[in-house]
Amino acid sequence: MKNVTDCIHIIFQHLHIFTLSHCWLYRTPLHILLIFKHDRPGMKPKKKEVTIYDIAAKLKISVATVSRALRDHPAVNARTKKKIFEVAEAYGYQTNHFARNLRQQKTGAIGLVVPHLNSYFMATVISGIERVANQAGYNLLISQSSESPEREVEVVKTMFNNRVDGLLVSLAYATESLQHFERFSNKNIPVMFFDRVFESGAFTNLRIDNVKAGYDATKHLLESGCKNILHVSVSGTQSIYRDRYNGYAMALQEFGMPLKPENIFICDLTFDSGKAAAEYALSLPKLPDGIFVANDNCASGCLIALKQKGIRIPEDVAIVGFNNDPVCMIVEPNLSSIQYPGYEMGEMAARNLINHLSGDENLMLTQSITLRSDLIARASSQRQTG
Repeated sequence: MKNVTDCIHIIFQHLHIFTLSHCWLYRTPLHILLIFKHDRPGMKPKKKEVTIYDIAAKLKISVATVSRALRDHPAVNARTKKKIFEVAEAYGYQTNHFARNLRQQKTGAIGLVVPHLNSYFMATVISGIERVANQAGYNLLISQSSESPEREVEVVKTMFNNRVDGLLVSLAYATESLQHFERFSNKNIPVMFFDRVFESGAFTNLRIDNVKAGYDATKHLLESGCKNILHVSVSGTQSIYRDRYNGYAMALQEFGMPLKPENIFICDLTFDSGKAAAEYALSLPKLPDGIFVANDNCASGCLIALKQKGIRIPEDVAIVGFNNDPVCMIVEPNLSSIQYPGYEMGEMAARNLINHLSGDENLMLTQSITLRSDLIARASSQRQTG
């Protein structure tokens, strides 16, 4: 160890930054730990943190009065509050929210877990959540599962360890269990699912009526004269996609149309999957005359790919998407879609969770909240009939 010590001494002398007189050297069989007593030469010492005791001493009042004033307590008169705030500002006082939150067993933070951040719909949801949370004085901790159930488990664990006051979640495609959320319910920490939900009865779900939305989209295509409709969706256990399929099947049955297994194309609903869906449609013995796609990103990819193959939209194939993203107004012809109120969903999710946290309502008493959705018919599905 003597040789190691000599080497360290030489290094410090060469760098002219520290010498061994500035530190203690701890030696163990496994490692060497250097603990420095002083900052680098020339660095200013850190200023002492201003406390409520300093403010109280300056104004010759009690610490309790300063503490109440800084919390805007009504027991302190306006004149005294004004003096305290002026001194606090002059001294550069910073409220220690962390210590206060520890005392109150709150962090003032809401966790938000989403499948991905790179979609217009999710951006509008987050915007709605953020507005309500900020107004109520909460901060948001946002993370994405990247459509991975395993990643979702880790993210949820991290949120729990960060002691969020409540959690808002939109699940990954392939999530098949809510076991990783049980640690929250065991601690009475509220969890609310939105958009992509899981039927469990243990948590509150916020969504649209996806059965009705799927029915409305398919019915619109049928009323436009379509008789052979392809449905493009995603695999997995997510109830929203299963519900959209059920709505599709209901409309076909109502119009006396057969439900054909070959008219279901399963993919991950990306733009490139839309191209794959178009290729699949073109490979069928009979080209579908209508396509209902479970999101707009995939639907736009499908529309563009069909046009590149010389298929006329909507004359040969009418298309309806889902979410009413801005891409609907970019592709030609403009894409028909289901209006999904993302911003309103975000606002309602945050408002219900925060009302529970403030004691204004009990979230656990409500199992499901349903928002309205509407079909927006555009040129991609509007055929000349009659």
